[in-house]
Amino acid sequence: MLRIACDDAWPALIDKCEEAMRRVIARSVQRVPKIGCTSVQSYSMHWPCLLPQHGPGMKHQREIALLPWQEEVVDEFPGDFARGLFHSDGCRSENRVVRNGKEYRYPRYMFSNESRDIMRLCQECLDRLGVPWRMCKPNMLSVARKEGVAVLDGCVGAKA
Repeated sequence: MLRIACDDAWPALIDKCEEAMRRVIARSVQRVPKIGCTSVQSYSMHWPCLLPQHGPGMKHQREIALLPWQEEVVDEFPGDFARGLFHSDGCRSENRVVRNGKEYRYPRYMFSNESRDIMRLCQECLDRLGVPWRMCKPNMLSVARKEGVAVLDGCVGAKA
């Protein structure tokens, strides 16, 4: 079974999650309401074939690596991969900085994950897209340069 917990604040993402499951493999998809979220789930013994990175334990304590066929998909659709990463573990926000008494505001994307492997996959994806990024902390990266934010606005967009 594949089960994805989706925050009820983003109903369009719940719809996209269900649509993606149906397009890939699922004949039937269930939505299970919980407090504050909805689990979108589907039963198939083939999910582990498509998501071999899944396994017991915490994801930041086990290897997360793309198989060659997954790398090919990411190479062809890096913007879609970035959207999934940022919608899952990132955000777009307004940063405010005061320098010499003057306040500056600008949009930026942040991505946070405890898994070094997932962080590396995000960095490589941003490199494929030509998006400049920098590490703020060992588990957090920032995209704040105007050209990088514009690229992510085009492929990631709002969660809606």
